Amino acid sequence: MDTEAQSTERDRPSHPSAPEATSDPEGPEGRSRFSLHDRVARWLPGGLISATLLSCLVFSLLLNAFVVQPFQIPSGSMEQGLRIGDRVLVNKVAYRFGAAPRRGDVVVFDGTGYFGNGDYIKRVVGVGGDHVVCCDKAGRISVNGRSVDESTFLYPGDSPSTVPFDVAVPAGTLFVLGDHRGDSSDSRDHLGSPGGGMIPVGRVVGRADWIVWPTAHWTRLHRPVAYARVPAAGGVHG
Repeated sequence: MDTEAQSTERDRPSHPSAPEATSDPEGPEGRSRFSLHDRVARWLPGGLISATLLSCLVFSLLLNAFVVQPFQIPSGSMEQGLRIGDRVLVNKVAYRFGAAPRRGDVVVFDGTGYFGNGDYIKRVVGVGGDHVVCCDKAGRISVNGRSVDESTFLYPGDSPSTVPFDVAVPAGTLFVLGDHRGDSSDSRDHLGSPGGGMIPVGRVVGRADWIVWPTAHWTRLHRPVAYARVPAAGGVHG
């Protein structure tokens, strides 16, 4: 056996191959590996920590502007359900996609020019086309001829209203009342004012869905069944 020949064959160098192309770390593919977050981190003082905090802030601002917004209850007009100092989360998309406020909803709205400057929180009692009257023979509010039992949420000892009224709610507006009727400035007090005490639907910021503070008072706000049974102006239940 020719061992020398075998060694020679084994050690014979192969033909050199073309050099492999090396990727440019700064080329388009290399740069695409860095996310926008990383680029911002390199630019900001504080690097990654500052970029993360900035991202959280932007997300929070967008959430607050378009989705949900916290509001603090400033008065006792919605007691006993909402107390002074409670914080509620307002759903700002509840009425954005064709839905409209419904009777019984608790809404936050801009009362500027109607109730006074600033935001208010009240319960929707009548919507466009409704006929709202107080009071019936039993001392209750009636909507479109249907008496509404508000005893589950009215402030203890309050009557539905000490001020009689008989109103037709124009299209595109809301008739709103506080749950603490004895301590609420609402549609009843502005019947002779511009707008007749009605709030345009376009002024509604959103629907109050949750009480989130204090934690002992954490709860979801539900639409009362009493209002769900009220027929619409045309006779269809709302």
